[in-house]
Amino acid sequence: MNSRRVFLQNLAMASVAIPFTNFKLYEEKTLRVAICGLGGYGTRVAEAIQSCSRVKLTGVISGTPSKIKAWQAKYNIPEKNCYNYENFDNIKNNPDIDAVYVITPNALHHDQVIRVAKAGKHAICEKPMALNAKEGQEMVDACRNANVKLLVGYRMHFEPNTLEVIRMRNNGDFGKILFFQGLCGFRIGDPTQWRLNKQLAGGGSLMDIGIYAINGSRYMTGENPIWVTAQETKTDPVKFKEGVDETIQFQFGFPSGATASCLSTYAMNNLDRFFLNGDKGFAEMQPSTNYGPIKGRTNKGELTKPHTIHQAVQMDEMAAIIFDNKQPVVPVNGEEAVKDLKIIDAIYEAAQTGKKVSLKL
Repeated sequence: MNSRRVFLQNLAMASVAIPFTNFKLYEEKTLRVAICGLGGYGTRVAEAIQSCSRVKLTGVISGTPSKIKAWQAKYNIPEKNCYNYENFDNIKNNPDIDAVYVITPNALHHDQVIRVAKAGKHAICEKPMALNAKEGQEMVDACRNANVKLLVGYRMHFEPNTLEVIRMRNNGDFGKILFFQGLCGFRIGDPTQWRLNKQLAGGGSLMDIGIYAINGSRYMTGENPIWVTAQETKTDPVKFKEGVDETIQFQFGFPSGATASCLSTYAMNNLDRFFLNGDKGFAEMQPSTNYGPIKGRTNKGELTKPHTIHQAVQMDEMAAIIFDNKQPVVPVNGEEAVKDLKIIDAIYEAAQTGKKVSLKL
C-alpha cells in the first residue's frame, strides 16, 4: 500500500513539474534543403535560411561551377552535396537532402520538379509553378505518385499583416465582400534577361509580377473566380516581343457577386497595392507583396503586425507542413498553384480573344 501511495505522489509531482520544464516532448525534425538555381532569389532564400529554426541549407544544384564553389565556401556545403543539371538525379542516394527548392526560370520548373519527385525528395517550387495548368497538373501528379510533398513559394501566405486582413475578413469585419483591386508592376530593365524571353518565362509581366494580383485576389476575397476578362497593352514591341506581355489588365467575377480589377505591368513603377472593399469596411495594403515591411490600414486602423523575413518564415512553416502535416491558413501546395495557372491560361485567352472566359477551379 505504501509503495502505491508513493508512486501516486511521485506521479502527481511529475505532472505539476512538466509545465515548468524547458524540454520538448519530441525533437523537431530539421528540413535539409538543396537549392536548385543560384541566382538572385536563390541567394535571398539561402540567406533567409540562416535565420530558420527548422531548416538547413545542405546542398546546391547549378549549371555554373563558379557559383557552386562560392556557395560551398560561404555555406560550408560538402562536395558530395553539390550537383549540376545533368547529374542531380543522384540526390536519390543522398540522405543529407530532404527537399529541393527549384528557383530557376519558369520553363524549367516542370521537368526539374518531376526529376526531384522521381528521386524521392520533397519539392518546393517558385511561382508561377509552371507555364500552364497542364504542366502544373503533371507536376502535382508526379509528386503524388512518388509520395512526396509539392509546395510552392507563396511567401505572402505567411506574412503577418496579410494574415491579419484574412482573419478580419473571416471574422466579418468587412461585411459582405464587394470588390478587390490588385496593382502589381515595375519598370523592367535589361531587355536580354530571361524574364523577357518567351521560351524561358512563358510570357511577360503576368508570368512574374502578375501572379501576386492573381493569387492575392483569391486569398483577399476568400473565393475563386468564375469568369475572367482581360486587355493587353503594349507600347514597346521591341523590348516586349511577340508572346511577352508588357501590361495586362484583367477582371474577375466571383460566385458571391464580388468583382476584381487587376493590373500587371513591366512598364510602370510604384505599383504594389491591394484594396479590399466590403459593405462594412475595407483593407488597403501598400506595399502589399514586396519583401516588406508590408504596410496598410483597415476601417479599424493601421495594420501593426511585426515585420518578418518572409522567406525564413516560409521555410520554417514548410518544414512543419512536410514533417508535422501542419495546415496553413492559406494553402501553399501544388493544387493551389494549379488554380493560379488555370487563371493565367484564362487571362491570356481572354486578352487574345476579347471574350469573357468562364472558369471552374
